[in-house]
Amino acid sequence: MDTVVLGRTGLTVSVVGLGTGGHSRIGQSTGSSEEESTRLVHRALDLGVNYFDTSVNYGTERLLGRALAGHRDEVVISTKCSVHTYHDRTVPETPEGIRKSVHDSLERLGTDRIDVFHFHGVVPEEYDHALELVPVLEQLKAEGCIRHVALSEAFSFETEHRMLSRAVEDDCWDVMMVAFNPMNQTARERVFPRTIAKDIGVEIMFAVRRTLSRPDELSALVRELVQQGLVDGDGLDLDDPLGFLVHEGGAESVVDAAYRFARYEPGSHVVLSGTGSIEHLEANVRSLNRPPLPAADVDRLRALFGHLDHISGNGGIVPTPPPLT
Repeated sequence: MDTVVLGRTGLTVSVVGLGTGGHSRIGQSTGSSEEESTRLVHRALDLGVNYFDTSVNYGTERLLGRALAGHRDEVVISTKCSVHTYHDRTVPETPEGIRKSVHDSLERLGTDRIDVFHFHGVVPEEYDHALELVPVLEQLKAEGCIRHVALSEAFSFETEHRMLSRAVEDDCWDVMMVAFNPMNQTARERVFPRTIAKDIGVEIMFAVRRTLSRPDELSALVRELVQQGLVDGDGLDLDDPLGFLVHEGGAESVVDAAYRFARYEPGSHVVLSGTGSIEHLEANVRSLNRPPLPAADVDRLRALFGHLDHISGNGGIVPTPPPLT
């Protein structure tokens, strides 16, 4: 397993992080038993994965904590809570609520410390409030409850990185969770120059989601983009628009290409992979430990899609999000 230092945290982490949210929730959303999910976590450990990401909103903290029992000093645990009350963005969370959330997460995870604690899925309209809550995280850090303060974006419906483009100008964030994939590469200009300059650790999410793992959805999306004049379709096989990546000396599959594309982007540290399948996990670990894609393939991906900022990679073109109030 390749490892990197997670920016200014100084933590040595695997380039693969096991995410316990997303569509699978380490199998809990797809019918896996707790024992099966535990086996998945243990297989990740066997493969050299030492970065594990969860959240109060995923409902997997307790399961992850049980699975990692006896391995605490070998791993880095990342978790999160929202800056609004659960399921209601119109009600801001209080410092007391954040403190309770951290202590509740510690209890569920069965640990005395959280290595990386995020404010979860912050949208631009919530960022001022997130800043107001940073002092309570700093207090919890001084108390030893958390080690590093972090922030993640709400990329499912805020694909332009507007929140993170502002957040990178502040000095309170040690780690950021950033979406990046071949269909939306705009973090390259809008986020990564500042995270690199400030040595902020970066976890990549959305490296592979539905669009890049389902050929029919990928084909439909690229056809739509070509029809709208947003992508140059000349020379593209619209039935297999990223098929050019799969060749001897190149990628083994589109999914393999997407993971490697994300891993070797300057500014990337950990690439998160979420799955409920051991076979899928093993394939993703193999991809993320392979060398970079050929430069010509990377250049073509940049030319085709590098200007797009309204695609999440999680299905279709992202609609305008509803207002917070």
